[in-house]
Amino acid sequence: MSDQPISRFPVPQLDDLPDDIRERILEVQEKSGFVPNVFMALAARPDEFRAFFAYHDALMNKEDGLTQGEREMIIVATSGFNNCLYCVVAHGAILRIREKNPHVADQVATNYRKADITRRQRAMLEYVEKVCRASHEISDSDFAKLEEHGFSQDEIWDIGAISAFYSLSNRMANMFSIRPNDEFYLMGRIPRESS
Repeated sequence: MSDQPISRFPVPQLDDLPDDIRERILEVQEKSGFVPNVFMALAARPDEFRAFFAYHDALMNKEDGLTQGEREMIIVATSGFNNCLYCVVAHGAILRIREKNPHVADQVATNYRKADITRRQRAMLEYVEKVCRASHEISDSDFAKLEEHGFSQDEIWDIGAISAFYSLSNRMANMFSIRPNDEFYLMGRIPRESS
């Protein structure tokens, strides 16, 4: 375990947080076995924490459209384009688990064009790259290409919105110097030990 600070900004104590935020963090800890550092770093500003995670949940907790793995793939690619260590490591772990593939996150974060993904997913990430690097150039032809691969208008919205939201998140994590939890590095790479 690293003794480096979680963030360059002060991080609050769990007991000092408003009840709703403390409960959310404890739920995450119960589910994952640890508290992702981003939760504690953002908890320093309760109103912003609530707004951030409300939009996160609206984008990520959908039952229809993009798969949960595709949503994480978008985040990992976006975070790779934006050089966000925290999000590549944390969401890379989630992507490996969702896709049951120990290699996919490294491939997507480094060069999605050579990743072991479908042509449809490659087209999705090509659009993500444009959202990240040249959103002012997005045109109807980009939408037409995605539609050719079977994406609906709602899915195209989600692809762009997830990438745009995580571009914000990447910049915040980089500015705050949020350190990835050590636990994320091995998640989804090696089989879990049976109890």
